[in-house]
Amino acid sequence: MRLSQFFLPTLKENPSEAQIVSHRLMLRAGMIRQQAAGIYAWLPLGYRVLKKIEQVVREEQDRFGCQELLMPTIQPADLWRESGRYDDYGKEMLRIRDRNDRDMLFGPTNEEMITDIFRSSVKSYKQLPQLLYHIQWKFRDEVRPRFGVMRGREFLMKDAYSFDVDYEAARTSYNKFFVCYLSTFARLGLKAVPVKADTGPIGGDLSHEFQILAETGESQVYVDPRLLELDTEARQLGPDDDLAAFVDRVTGLYAAADEMHDPAKCPVPVAELQTRRGIEVGHIFYFGTKYSAAMNAQVAGPDGVQRPVEMGSYGIGVSRLAGAIIEASHDEAGIIWPDAVAPFDVGLINLKPGDAACDAAAQDLYQRFQAAGLDPLYDDRDERAGAKFAQMDLIGLPWQVVIGPRGAASGVAEIKRRATGEKLELPLDAVVARIKG
Repeated sequence: MRLSQFFLPTLKENPSEAQIVSHRLMLRAGMIRQQAAGIYAWLPLGYRVLKKIEQVVREEQDRFGCQELLMPTIQPADLWRESGRYDDYGKEMLRIRDRNDRDMLFGPTNEEMITDIFRSSVKSYKQLPQLLYHIQWKFRDEVRPRFGVMRGREFLMKDAYSFDVDYEAARTSYNKFFVCYLSTFARLGLKAVPVKADTGPIGGDLSHEFQILAETGESQVYVDPRLLELDTEARQLGPDDDLAAFVDRVTGLYAAADEMHDPAKCPVPVAELQTRRGIEVGHIFYFGTKYSAAMNAQVAGPDGVQRPVEMGSYGIGVSRLAGAIIEASHDEAGIIWPDAVAPFDVGLINLKPGDAACDAAAQDLYQRFQAAGLDPLYDDRDERAGAKFAQMDLIGLPWQVVIGPRGAASGVAEIKRRATGEKLELPLDAVVARIKG
């Protein structure tokens, strides 16, 4: 993509309404624009990041045997009355009445709907387990939406649901998602810590939330340092491995958010305990038959007896992750995107558009990047060099490649790695290989 043709409405100054780093940088980098309180339009640069995050989440769900479907955003209230949650959920639920005077709602979550879909089709334990997920927009009418996409009213979420014949099988499904989440966040370039959590309005008696570590995190997290080395191991595990042993080992190590931390009961010596800031980006729940019993989602077991299925639900805030990644990866100049979610792979800067040698060298590199499967953003605008560098640093692409008159004449380009600031000059023929490597 040529930057002269790309819709990128960046801002030079920090917006006054933005209170945290990710909100400021997402507005300044032209990723989002607010349309109402807690509701944002995702502009081309931000949408590219959102789709990259979504794809990593999808690939990891698929790798662990989950099947994707798509449920509607609008749900009938009668399903929630069956489960008993319609009146209990609170004002966060946006309630709607259609033209036929039927009560509807904009889904804040999907336990009821997925249970209804399941019960209409699955009748025998032989059809289990079922691991179903979708990636869909949700709406929760927060009292005080703030912090940009970190605490919005409308948000993109991956929610998955497991259905099993008994508790042992349900724990196997829970373990799959536990490991899948650690692997997902590692792929996104994040350090994630699972901590035991309250189940909240979802219900159930087993729950973990996943906190990614960031200096600007919203909560204090207390962590056994051994936990910080397990994400690489999770990336190497698959659904057929002994996941229970791994999960038992991970959950046997101490990790607690500030509201759950009890210094008197913490087994880690004070000198070794890591105290960090965290941002919740995922939450998994096992809740047994809470919904299946209420909604009559039963299967015939091996003995022929009908029994309610054991269920769990598993959420990742996809749009929230875009903000969380920025909170964990930025500097004073702007965003530093991990390679896996960067909106473009490389920013190509032509310092002197209109100069024949610069134009030819930049165009040649632009085409080489595309041929090699890289996605370049080519700054071909007639702007000051300082403005070009500042904008590239702001939007945070992993690599910057600079072509100027001197380099074009001698057949070299300057390469900068955004994360480290390291710069080097390379022959034009070696640039693509260096970035690919």
